[in-house]
Amino acid sequence: MRKLKNSELSRLSVEEYKESKKTGIIIVLDNVRSLHNIGSVFRTADAFLSEAVYLCGITATPPNKEIHKTALGAQDSVDWKYFEKSIDAITELRNNGYKIISVEQVDKSISLQNFKLSENEKYAVVFGHEVKGVEDEIVSISDFCVEIPQLGTKHSLNISVSVGVVLWEFARKLF
Repeated sequence: MRKLKNSELSRLSVEEYKESKKTGIIIVLDNVRSLHNIGSVFRTADAFLSEAVYLCGITATPPNKEIHKTALGAQDSVDWKYFEKSIDAITELRNNGYKIISVEQVDKSISLQNFKLSENEKYAVVFGHEVKGVEDEIVSISDFCVEIPQLGTKHSLNISVSVGVVLWEFARKLF
């Protein structure tokens, strides 16, 4: 075996990415404070052909050199939009036919592996603040709350890891 060179990976150009058919998934970052997490989310969004990333509240926006460090240019390929309040993003998404899914530990959460997706639906997946999680107001109006099963002593994963896990599982089920 040998590692492939970048030239052998058949990756899309930024222009090809923008023109390609997307998954129908928008990632919503609800008051995410870490610039490295934000950049990592852009990179993961690019990897899974996400429609866009919605940045809300205290979540920083491009251009930003710290976001660029982990996004590695994905902030240029993935569309993004900023909202001062997360509720405004959710309202817009719902009005545009998106199902709202918060990734959060709640009393009626659905374990990620048991969550059913439909190819005919559009999804907005909300990830919250690194310590406080998804705002209660957003959780209460979500169509679903999904929880990532965890077996160890910690009660949460880093947000960038959570985005990767959820998008991988959604892609696995949809494609």
